[in-house]
Amino acid sequence: MTTQALLDNLEEAGCGPEFAERFLALESAGQYREQLKLLSDHRRHLLDCLHREERRIDCLDYLVYQLEKRCTIES
Repeated sequence: MTTQALLDNLEEAGCGPEFAERFLALESAGQYREQLKLLSDHRRHLLDCLHREERRIDCLDYLVYQLEKRCTIES
């Protein structure tokens, strides 16, 4: 994988410039396990964000359900 392809992939994954710089430094040093740890940590962060947004969607769905139920009763 070229450096540019790697940088593009990291950017698409939501990794910032500091992350990419650290990742490339680890690559140069041959510290592949540390690279895996960085990627794993970022993945965990993304999943935490996803779960938080899912909970927000669930709250909105509940409010929509309650309002639709009220509209049905009042009709």
